[in-house]
Amino acid sequence: MTTTTTTDPGATDPTGETMERTTAQAPGTARPAAPQAPDAERLRRWRMVLGADSADSTGCTLTGQDAAMDGALNALYGGGAGKKPGGGRGAGGRSAGLGASAPSVARWLGDIRTYFPSSVVQVMQRDAIDRLGLAALLLEPEMLEAVEADVHLVGTLLSLNKAMPETTKETARAVVRKVVEDLEKRLESRTRATLTGALDRSARISRPRHRDIDWNRTIRANLKNYLPVPGPAGAGGAGGTEGRGTIVPERLIGYGRASRSAKKDVVLCIDQSGSMAASVVYASVFGAVLASMRTLSTRLVVFDTAVADLTDQLDDPVDVLFGTQLGGGTDINRALAYCQSKITRPADTVVVLISDLYEGGIRDEMLKRVAAMKASGVQFVTLLALSDEGAPAYDHEHAAALGALGAPAFACTPDLFPDVMAAAIEKRPLPIPDKEPQQ
Repeated sequence: MTTTTTTDPGATDPTGETMERTTAQAPGTARPAAPQAPDAERLRRWRMVLGADSADSTGCTLTGQDAAMDGALNALYGGGAGKKPGGGRGAGGRSAGLGASAPSVARWLGDIRTYFPSSVVQVMQRDAIDRLGLAALLLEPEMLEAVEADVHLVGTLLSLNKAMPETTKETARAVVRKVVEDLEKRLESRTRATLTGALDRSARISRPRHRDIDWNRTIRANLKNYLPVPGPAGAGGAGGTEGRGTIVPERLIGYGRASRSAKKDVVLCIDQSGSMAASVVYASVFGAVLASMRTLSTRLVVFDTAVADLTDQLDDPVDVLFGTQLGGGTDINRALAYCQSKITRPADTVVVLISDLYEGGIRDEMLKRVAAMKASGVQFVTLLALSDEGAPAYDHEHAAALGALGAPAFACTPDLFPDVMAAAIEKRPLPIPDKEPQQ
């Protein structure tokens, strides 16, 4: 009895190929033909999916670019991956890893940028830092010059800021500046347009002087008060009209008066604990954009167990980022106390707390401060994260407590942030993702 392989048209493997099943074959019958090209391609794909440890079981040998891609993947995800750089298996065993030197890592970074798209490169870089403990090598200039710069890399560099030698700091600043400039190009125009419209609407006045009346908006707002005017006798019949009428302007809408002073005050209060790295990057960029708008007065405060006011550095978000110190504990109550002390126009102030709400300070005092600010007229917004990283980890009990105070806590993407700020400025319900709008 021999076996033969037949195709099962109803089943597919992870590569999208039709799976085959083995069946018995009577003695004396012809052997199946050698694998054709589609079978070889299927084995090649399985070999790439399963990695170097599957080479013997698949019987497939990779060559050329496939072998180079497999080598780059095996260095990170192979059997020895997850150990510290230079930590491989014993003699005679197969070893994965990038080695302990920056040149070898730089070569690997060059390889993955050659073989994979930018989005995949960024994921592999993050995995290399997390799995192989390569953060220390980012302190070497030649290493930094080889990496694919993104928000997550900036967060890692900021966490290493205090340990970074002077020879590396200029290279690090160049990497951070490239990411910041890319983010500004992506976010600035829409943020300015969205908030400018919101500020114009919030500045309209309901009791304008005659010269300040916006007649077009006033007429539209009072069309429900249209009254037809009867015409003279005999014109269009007794009691007829000539199609004329009048509008009773119960509500006057005026133009917002031009002013050199800011229309709204914005306070960004940012948790700089290690888990908030990406949020710190985005918040710094948005802070710089908001600070560039003359109609907004923007303050940026970062905190861990201490509080630092970085408002005077908002003209350059790179300076803001290097002024942060990622890691450490968290004292939200202390940070809110400082922000509360800087509020001079509560009814025209928006406070944005960006934190995962893991409070190391006095919880009840924190909640009392939020309640007091809201009672005074402050628009209070709580963002559990400001990033594209998906659902964040956060303190659910504190989030529920803030929600009960009318300050719902939610994660926000950079693309949604302008809409959130516009709603807060106009005192509208916030556009909370996947939920009904809440006050």
